Formats: sequence, C-alpha cells, structure tokens
Amino acid sequence: MIDRVRLREELAQLIRGDAGSLTSADVAEKAGSDLVTVERFWRSLGFPDAGDEVAYSDTDVEVVEIIVGAMRSGMLHEDTVMRLARALGHTMARLADWQVTTIVDQIGADVLEGRAESRLASAVDLARATVPDFERVMLYAWRRQLAAAAARVEALGAVDAELLSTSMTVGFADLSRFTAMSNTLDDAGLGELVENFENRATDVVVAGGGRVIKALGDAVLFVNPDPRAAVVTALDVVQHISQRPELPSVRVGLATGSVLNRLGDVFGPPVNLAARLSDVARSNRVLVDSVTAGALDPAEFETRPLPQRSLRGFGEVSPITVSRRRGFRAHG
Repeated sequence: MIDRVRLREELAQLIRGDAGSLTSADVAEKAGSDLVTVERFWRSLGFPDAGDEVAYSDTDVEVVEIIVGAMRSGMLHEDTVMRLARALGHTMARLADWQVTTIVDQIGADVLEGRAESRLASAVDLARATVPDFERVMLYAWRRQLAAAAARVEALGAVDAELLSTSMTVGFADLSRFTAMSNTLDDAGLGELVENFENRATDVVVAGGGRVIKALGDAVLFVNPDPRAAVVTALDVVQHISQRPELPSVRVGLATGSVLNRLGDVFGPPVNLAARLSDVARSNRVLVDSVTAGALDPAEFETRPLPQRSLRGFGEVSPITVSRRRGFRAHG
C-alpha cells in the first residue's frame, strides 16, 4: 500500500527544503518587520495571504530579513523591492509550471515501464535525485542571464532615457493555419506541436544573436539589435520550419524602431507593426517595414514593395517582401 500522505509531505519538503511551522505574524515578528510589509512582499511574489494558517518556516524568515534589511539600509527602495519580487514571482511561477508539465511525461513513462510504483513515488524519486543539482543550474542560468542583461543595458549609453528604450528590430513569427490544425489534434499532439515550434524557432533566434521575448503558442516574439541579423533570422526560421512536415507553415513580420523595455517585455510601434505584418504575410514569407528594408544591402537581399493595405493602428502601409539573392556570398 502506497502511503500517499507521507509521500506528499516528503515531496513538499524535498522541494521547499523545510516544513512549515509558523504563521505570517510569526514570520513578521521573528524577522523584525511588520505584517503589512511581509504580506505585500508575498503578494508581490504571487502568493495569497495565509492568515492564521501555519504555512511558513525559518527559511521564509531568512528571506524576509534579507528584503527588510535591504530596504532599511537604503540600498533598495521598498517599491523597487516589490517590483523585483513581482518579476521574480511571475517568472518563477511560469518556470515552475513549465518544469512540472515537462516532468509529467517522464513520470508517466516511469510508471508504465515499471520503474516507479506510482506517479507520486516517481516524483519523489526525481526530487531526491535532481532538486539540489538543478537548483545550482537555475542559479547559474540566472547569473549568466543577469550578466547578459546588464551588458545590454550598459551598451545603450549613459543617458537615462536610453536605458528605457533603444532602437532594435522586432520579429513576430506566426504559424499559418494553426487554429485549423489544432482542432484536429488531441491535447498531447497540440502540446508537442507548440513545443516543437517554439524550440526550433528559439534555436534559430539565439543562433542569430537575438533574444526570444516570449512565446505565445502559435507565435514567437523576438528582437535583434541588428536589422540584417534579424532578417537572416526570419528567413532561417521560415526555412527550418518549412522543412518540418509535422509543422504548419510559418510567416514572419519585422519592424525596426524605438522599443521600450519593461517588465521583461518590449513595447512600442515596432512590436505592433511586426505583428500586423505577420498577419498579412503569405505562408513561408517574410514581410518587413521600410526602415528594416532600408538597412539591408541590395547586393545581399532582394526587396519588393507590395500594394498598400490597411493595417490596424497604422493606416495604409506598403509591406515589403524580402528574400536572399541567389549566389550571394558574404565577405569576412
């Protein structure tokens, strides 16, 4: 007989690191803070108020002591701490969901193939084996990404306004006929299709020196500071996806201009224009705006303006198709 209660408690303790024995008021008192600040911090992380429930541990006290100490020292303003907590909570919630749904497939296979007595037992075995090492991997990835983000900001310049916005090319890669195809798939097939597309598109974007800002199931939003590199990336995405018979065709819109970087996302007219261009692009085609087209070498790329069409929010726009010129060889 499987002791499910014991396994659940063990799984929770393996993941969290310790068992809860404190209320939120206890945490506030032990951390030398007030309950209002503590509850605001937890809400920023994405957790509801626990009231009088015993739900916290000494680890929670240590974390609250850290954030309270940072605020009292004047090193960080309270609003800054809460904004950082909100970013952390939002990102970690998505990461945790992503990790759990990824692991579910292996857990099911472990049970079917007799390597585990139950899904819960398999989850406990995985937590025992992987949590300590993967915690180190997560910290490593965060430090590397933080260093890369700091380098990008430093490269923008010393003017404060430049730290909030910069000129870059935004790409919006969108699967054609996604809705029709998704209606023919079961949940597992749909999940596999979306993951396949996102993985392949992300690999191409990163290889080209760009960044994926977010994936939206049937679309990927990416940026690149270099218009030429963004165009090469868009054409490579089309080429790679079109070669996969299990995936629908893809279409890409690109626009260049000033983009605001906030909350891990990008905003501004180029973002909206890239999305509008992808909407009107034919399958396996790349459409760009005039700014992006103007940054390209005519010897390397062929561009062709299309008839004007009405794009919501932009009025009458003449999209421009772009393709590589046959036989062109880059120098250097």
